[in-house]
Amino acid sequence: MPRAGGRRMAGVNAQLAVVNGRLVTPEGVRSGVLLVADGRISGITGAAPRGVPVLDAAGGYVLPGLIDSHVHFRTPGLEHKEDWEHGSRAAVAGGVTTVLDMPNTVPPTLDPDAVVAKARRITGRSLVDFAFHIGADPSRPEILAGLDPAVARSAKVFMAGHHTAPTVISDPVQLDKVFAAAATSGVRLVLHAEDQRLHDLLDTWRGGPPDAYRDYERWRPRSSPISAVVRVLELVRRHGTEAHILHLSSADEADLVAAAAADGLPVTFELTAHHLSFTDADTARGGARTRLAPAIRGAHDQERLWAALRAGEVATLGSDHAPHTKAEKELPVAEAPPGLPGVQELATAVWTGMRRRWPDEDPDTAIRRLALHMGERPAGLFGLTGKGRLVAGADADLVVFDPERRWMLSAADVAAKCGWSAYEGWTFTGQVRVTVKAGRIVYDREQGRFGAPAGRWLSPLGREKGRACNG
Repeated sequence: MPRAGGRRMAGVNAQLAVVNGRLVTPEGVRSGVLLVADGRISGITGAAPRGVPVLDAAGGYVLPGLIDSHVHFRTPGLEHKEDWEHGSRAAVAGGVTTVLDMPNTVPPTLDPDAVVAKARRITGRSLVDFAFHIGADPSRPEILAGLDPAVARSAKVFMAGHHTAPTVISDPVQLDKVFAAAATSGVRLVLHAEDQRLHDLLDTWRGGPPDAYRDYERWRPRSSPISAVVRVLELVRRHGTEAHILHLSSADEADLVAAAAADGLPVTFELTAHHLSFTDADTARGGARTRLAPAIRGAHDQERLWAALRAGEVATLGSDHAPHTKAEKELPVAEAPPGLPGVQELATAVWTGMRRRWPDEDPDTAIRRLALHMGERPAGLFGLTGKGRLVAGADADLVVFDPERRWMLSAADVAAKCGWSAYEGWTFTGQVRVTVKAGRIVYDREQGRFGAPAGRWLSPLGREKGRACNG
């Protein structure tokens, strides 16, 4: 496959032409030749200019580079599980060219200095562009009130604890202060919405975790996230804080958030591929590989989440890419950490599910859904200028996707450092063939090749401010 940077023809603003693809644009899927120059999309035309290097999409879809707004790449401090090199390889193998990383590292990113230090550590190691959710510190809510949007415009709130949560905000007074501070400066809160007080109550009554995964979902029941979502909606109504609730797991949560949004509250939600792909029966059979927080629910809940996707109620699709080593996942139930790798599988798993559940749906409609919820909407929510859309002037981040190819995932396909996937043995429909970032190929499946790590720290204020931050 060619790289951008070839000879520029007189009168033609192009260094790469993507041909024979179905272009997934904001207006719909269309034919045409997409032109790239200086790392940006320079236009769409009817034919490739003579002398310009060509990338042949061979009839596949050409998507904007996908955005995963929920990853844990474990840098710094937890790099035995995952590191930025492996995480960004997994991302581009899944068509993802931009990620937003979570704060629960060692040390955690709970203030602007920690965010800047983390960005410096990652620079030169990443195949993808990146931004960060700063961590909400209950002891210092004033940080959110004065947060420079060049550092972050979103903050992660853990309302319940698990193995890597750096801070847990379950106290009502602390939570109120965090919501008020975020509203002051327009910081969007992204929330792990489970109720730690409810967990503590049930654990005291039951005497701790179960001995077997067949009881895992009942140990961390639906009442916990439902209770937490109700608290979030009350605080959003009180303060006007923008809130994005992560990894919804139940039908009740989806109903509550959809109703609140319809009532005008600034609240949105994310769905993960694993809550769409697995049920509690899979956890009962397979154990820790699908042990998650919040837990995977039953088939009824899964059906409601799929309905939310089809209806457009969901804002973003995220992977919650949270690898652990095989040895950690094989620990007893009380000690095994929740989480699984997923950035590589996210788009393909959702596409596979859509094609199986809605076989009569126009594929162009289905692919636009991926572009919307992994492109336009996360770019808009998190201020990612130039991302998520195939339009002139946008960053030339592209994915060539074969929608019909059927293939089985094996451990050998996994790019994440942990070396395993909950989807091993699955037969997927659809496959990423080529991923391009800023006009240069960063993943070519046919050649088994990754590109150079030229990913940038993105500023929510836009391209020029972002470059200043990178310096």
